[in-house]
Amino acid sequence: MTRRTKTAWIARAALSILAVTLVSAQQQGQPGQQKPPVFRTNTDYITTDVIARDRQQRFIPGLTIKDFEVYEDGVKQEVSNFTAVVGGRVLTETAPVVAVRREGLILPPTKPSTDMSGRVFIIFIDDMHLQALDSIKARQVLKDIRDNLLHEGDLIAIVSTGYSSIQVDLTYDVKKKRFSEAIEKVLGSGMTPREIIDAAQTREGPAGLRHNAFVAFSTAYDMLEQVQRIPNRRKAFIYVSSGYDFNPFTNARFKAIQDAYGTPLRDETGSNNGGDLSREDVNRHRNPFELNGQQFAESDLISALAELTRTARRSNVTFYTLDPRGLIAGSDISVQLSIEEWSRFVDTSVSSLRVLADETGGFCACQTNNFKGAIQRIDNEMSDYYMLGYTSTNPDPLKVYRRIEIKLKDKPDATLIYKEGYRIKR
Repeated sequence: MTRRTKTAWIARAALSILAVTLVSAQQQGQPGQQKPPVFRTNTDYITTDVIARDRQQRFIPGLTIKDFEVYEDGVKQEVSNFTAVVGGRVLTETAPVVAVRREGLILPPTKPSTDMSGRVFIIFIDDMHLQALDSIKARQVLKDIRDNLLHEGDLIAIVSTGYSSIQVDLTYDVKKKRFSEAIEKVLGSGMTPREIIDAAQTREGPAGLRHNAFVAFSTAYDMLEQVQRIPNRRKAFIYVSSGYDFNPFTNARFKAIQDAYGTPLRDETGSNNGGDLSREDVNRHRNPFELNGQQFAESDLISALAELTRTARRSNVTFYTLDPRGLIAGSDISVQLSIEEWSRFVDTSVSSLRVLADETGGFCACQTNNFKGAIQRIDNEMSDYYMLGYTSTNPDPLKVYRRIEIKLKDKPDATLIYKEGYRIKR
């Protein structure tokens, strides 16, 4: 290579490097130059089911999308989805034609689902909160559900929380074979009053009591995530349990501690009552199971139930709670409990089930032996309903709780049953 050729080659290489540098600078932008704005948007698509009944409480069939008006926090919404389910079958379905937007990414409109199942059931067997002696009652309730509620073509899932070890994912149970097999496995493993009183006492109450409750709630969360993927359908969560109480039998537990350590119980005046905690003059303020953080046990239970109901509302799931104990009389004779303590325990456990049902649009079949009537009512509510869907245009995007109001045109005497609000994720 001559000297002139070498010089020309170096010049061409320098020019190439300079060109690449200029292009890179143009792409990155000069210091102080404004970058193009990036727009992000998020759309809340809401679905809610509604049951329309006349004065005789009969279902009103034949309604269309034009008969309904939906308001969110007083602002009228445009209903873009309408599904009419009568007798468990989808008769009319109008799918929304809207693009799904998430964090700046715009996806094409979703294709309507080809699964036309009109009834979806989740059978939740909380055997961790069913006592062993109630196993027979629980099995009978489940048999009534199998024989009087489930129909061929229903999409069902079955799960237990304890030692019954039942897990059946969403499926079409042909001839109800898998449900029958699950019924035979049900065995209550809940703590008895005697076990609660004799259990090791911790800052969170009797050992294992809250753990069992949160295992049940966690299992329910997992089932809600499964059914959340099924759009435009009313979904029933059949919740078979005896309810929850985070801090039961405080006086009886205190008496058991006194007896174990041989310490006589004294009241406010310092006199000895012989350890009789059934009397009203017992100094509750000295009971350690009424203090040390356990006085907030009821608030903790309410908070846990509220979070579960919020998740159910987001998934458009209705809880129907069934207490297989039926009509509850007094406590077992082998456990010395005052009438006051036993009544408080029953009221708290039953109230926890009522909250789950009432806050999601269902009802609680509690303190009753007429389970067939309750199951027939569930069958009616799951067979005839309308599903409405809309894209929220709430004027306050930061509002967490949104109130829903649904009206029916030209039918002022009609009764509408629906969820009156929902919460968005922060």
